Amino acid sequence: MITRSLFDKMLKHRNDNRCPTHGLYTYDAFITAARSFNGFGTTGDDATRKRELAAFFGQTSHETTGGWPSAPDGPYAWGYCFVTEIGNNDRYRGRGPFQLTYDYNYNQAGEAIGVDLINNPDLVATDPVVSFKTAIWFWMTPQGNKPSSHNVIVGKWTPSDADKSAGRAPGYGVITNIINGGLECGKGQDARVADRIGFYKWYCDILGVSYGNNVDCYSQRPFT
Repeated sequence: MITRSLFDKMLKHRNDNRCPTHGLYTYDAFITAARSFNGFGTTGDDATRKRELAAFFGQTSHETTGGWPSAPDGPYAWGYCFVTEIGNNDRYRGRGPFQLTYDYNYNQAGEAIGVDLINNPDLVATDPVVSFKTAIWFWMTPQGNKPSSHNVIVGKWTPSDADKSAGRAPGYGVITNIINGGLECGKGQDARVADRIGFYKWYCDILGVSYGNNVDCYSQRPFT
């Protein structure tokens, strides 16, 4: 679904000298990692597959953005610019496309991909295949009482009555809620949510797919 040239177009400035990730995130590493997870980017019709990839890269690009309003080619051409959380020296600080944090996430992700991330957490920031694998693991795996982002975007999640009463409906907005709803959702207009949406729409446009419904979480209560 994503060719090498398309990957380079989507993550246009990831190898810019101003980005700490310079040279880290390669197309080959992404393809290797993606093939390790059955169903990722391969579920449903072409539109569903494209929308999942746009959503995945939309969320991860927000987490690693190096863009600014007047950036060359626009702020959304600067995803995957950072690989580690800035200003946090904690052993399990954010690393990788999803800024993986906390020992329980490193432990679960490591077990899932067969790598000891408890004793070697920096692999998430230095090994591109491991880095992509941890991000796709997070994407494909239900987080606590939350559905997986994968199931939401491919239409395999059915909201419960509690979800409906909380305003949570299928769409990109619920994925933002899964990832960081406690800080960003249910607060009305929020610049962080808007940035996630901007990246998502940028990738949807590149891939030639519609955005779908419910792209924001402004009126959604967070998962508890």
